[in-house]
Amino acid sequence: MPGEASELPQGRIAPFAGDPEAIIALGRIIDAWGVKGWVKVEPFSQASDTTLVRAPQWHLSRHPAARAGLRPDAAARRKASGDAPTAASPAGAAPALELKVGIERARRHGATVVAKCAGIEDRDAALALKGAEVGVRRADFPALPEGEYYWLDLIGCALLNAQGESLGTVTAMDDHGAHPLLQTDLGVIVSFVDAYLIEVAPQERRIVVDWQADWSQ
Repeated sequence: MPGEASELPQGRIAPFAGDPEAIIALGRIIDAWGVKGWVKVEPFSQASDTTLVRAPQWHLSRHPAARAGLRPDAAARRKASGDAPTAASPAGAAPALELKVGIERARRHGATVVAKCAGIEDRDAALALKGAEVGVRRADFPALPEGEYYWLDLIGCALLNAQGESLGTVTAMDDHGAHPLLQTDLGVIVSFVDAYLIEVAPQERRIVVDWQADWSQ
C-alpha cells in the first residue's frame, strides 16, 4: 500500500520507466551572483531547489522563443485530510545557448539557488548565461522516501480501477490545495490521496485506484 506523502516529490528513483537521460527544466538563470563566476537561479517550483543543489551537472539552454508550460518536477502531495553561445537570435535578444556544465558548488540563497559552474570564472561569463533554462537529467534527481513520487513520473501512467477498467492515461497533475488531482485523457479526475490509491507503480507506468469512471462525470 502507498505510504504517507511529504511536501517533496515521491517513490524510489531506481530505474525510471521513462528515459533516465531526459533533461527536466527546473529553473532559469536570472543574474550573476558576486564577481567570481557564480550564477543565481530562480527555481520553477519549491521542489526544484533540492535537485538543483545536488545535481552534479546542469544543462543550460536559451532560445529566442522560449517554451512555456508545465514544470514536471512539481511534487505530488498525498495526505488524507512538488558550450558556448551558438546561433544569433533576433535583434535585442540574447544569443541562443546550449551548454552542459559541471557544478562545483551550489546552495540555496533565499528563494533562489546560487551556484558556481565549472569554467565560469568571472561576473561577465556568468552574466552571459542570464536567461538560460537550467535542466537536470532525470537520473540525477534525488532519491525520495518510499511512498513519494515526482509528478513527472505519474504523468503518462495508465490509470486503472480495482476492476481492471481503464480510466485513461494521466495527462496532468493539479495541486488543488488540500491534495493533488490526477487528470486523464478521458476526462477522469481522481483525488491523489490514500483513501483512493490501491497501487502506484510509476516504473510499470500504472496507477490503480478505488474509483469508478462515472464518479468524475
